[in-house]
Amino acid sequence: MKKHNLFTVILLAIFIVSCGHSAKDARSYFSFDSANFKDQYQPSESISLAILNGQNKNIDSIIYYVNDQKIGSKKGTEKMSFDFKGKKLGYQNLKALVYFEGENVETTARVEVVSDVEPKLLKYKIVNTFPHDTTSYTEGLEFYRDTLFESGGQYNRSKLFKTDYKTGKVYKNINLEGKFFGEGITILNNRIFQLTWKENTGFIYNANTWKVEKTFSFDKNIEGWGMTNDGKNLYQSDGTEKIWTMNPDTQKMTDYINVYTSSSKIKSINELEWINGKIYCNIYEKDAIAVVNPDSGAVEGVLDLSGLRKFEKYVKAEVLNGIAYNPRTKTIFVTGKYWSKLFEITISE
Repeated sequence: MKKHNLFTVILLAIFIVSCGHSAKDARSYFSFDSANFKDQYQPSESISLAILNGQNKNIDSIIYYVNDQKIGSKKGTEKMSFDFKGKKLGYQNLKALVYFEGENVETTARVEVVSDVEPKLLKYKIVNTFPHDTTSYTEGLEFYRDTLFESGGQYNRSKLFKTDYKTGKVYKNINLEGKFFGEGITILNNRIFQLTWKENTGFIYNANTWKVEKTFSFDKNIEGWGMTNDGKNLYQSDGTEKIWTMNPDTQKMTDYINVYTSSSKIKSINELEWINGKIYCNIYEKDAIAVVNPDSGAVEGVLDLSGLRKFEKYVKAEVLNGIAYNPRTKTIFVTGKYWSKLFEITISE
C-alpha cells in the first residue's frame, strides 16, 4: 500500500509539472493598470480601476475590493470607478479577484488619500506662567474639577499625580511599578484612565480614592502614547499617524482616523486634548500642536510653540508635551518633559 501511494504521488507531481501552473504563476497573469494612478488623491476625487491581462486569458469576471470591503464586480475587463468621498485618509489597499478559465487569482495595489483642507496657522499669547515639576517626564496632562492631573513616564520613575497648578503643590501622588512606563491619561465618568508605553497595559483608577478599579490589555498590538475623551468616547494615540477610538466601558477599539495634511501623514502623534470639538495633538520631537478634525483626521490648524523655548531655561528640559484645557478659564495649559514651567495660553488665528 505504501508503494502504491508513493507511485501515485510521483505521477501527480509529474502531471502538475508538465500540465499545470503554480498559483504564483497565475498571479503574474494580471495586475492593476496603475499607469494613470496619481501619487496622491483627495477625498473629492475618484479612481478608475482596471486590470491588465498580459497573457490574454479569458476573463469571466472581476470583483473589486478597497480595504477588504467589496465595492462591486464587472464582467470581463470592464473598468470600475471608485469615489474616495467619506473614506479614511491614508493608504487605500486595492484588491481585484479575477475569475478566468475555471480559476481565480488575486492582484493588489495601493494608493494614498490626503486631506483637502489647508491648515490655518495659529498664534498664541502667554497669559500666565506657573511652576512645573522638573522630575516629571510629562506624558499626560488634564484638568478635572479645576485640578491639574499629570502622568509622568520613564521606567522606575513613572507616576500619576495632581497639583495646585498655580503653586505647583502636589496634592496626591502614586508611583507605578518599575516595569511600567507611564503614558497618557484622561478622566471620564470619575475614572482616571492611564496608558503604558510598551507593556500593552492600561489602568483605571477611581478618581476619588485613586484605587485601581481595573487593569486592562490593549485589544490591538499597539503602543500607548496620548489619551483624551469627548465626554463619551476615549481617544488614544500609538506613536504613528493613527488616533484610535476606545469604548470606555469595554476598553475595545471601535474605530480610528489617520492624521493627514494636504501633502502627507503626520507621524508620531503624542499627547492629546479634546478642545471644542477638535483633537489637539502634540507631535513628538516637534514644538508644535496640530488641531485635528476627529471625524476625518484632517489637520485644520497648526500652532508653532517653539517660541516658548526662550522662557524655558532648565538644562534637562526635553520636548514639548502636555496639553490641558481648563474649561473654567477657557485657556490652554502646555508644558514639556522635565520642563520647569507650565504656560497658560490663548490661541487665535
